[in-house]
Amino acid sequence: MSAEAGSLAEFDRSGAAARCGPEVVAPEGVEAQTCVMARGDTVWARVYYRNATGEELRSVLTLMGPGGRTVELHCAPAAHDEPDTCQTPGVPSSGTPGSATAVTEFVGAGPVEEAPLLLRAGSERPPVTGG
Repeated sequence: MSAEAGSLAEFDRSGAAARCGPEVVAPEGVEAQTCVMARGDTVWARVYYRNATGEELRSVLTLMGPGGRTVELHCAPAAHDEPDTCQTPGVPSSGTPGSATAVTEFVGAGPVEEAPLLLRAGSERPPVTGG
């Protein structure tokens, strides 16, 4: 996120472990960073974003775990230039620690079938083990 938006450390003071992807900026004015958060045996997905497009957007935040398990949350980023977050509910982790990933997609206004994809931001991939 830009300096005005703050950093991940400024937003999260809960002591949760975070595995975040890169900060991504779209020319249309939306920027985001998607993370997989973990505390104990619970994981959740969180996206840090700014919507400087001047219009309300739609976004979908998806947490993907082992065995094809997913949690999906629809967020509604308001039309303002302030940093904000959206996160899925916490779920029990399964598999190896750090095996979940997350992705957020931001789409523009209009009918769902016609809304343009403005930005896709993902967490870091889980580390490869064994093999």
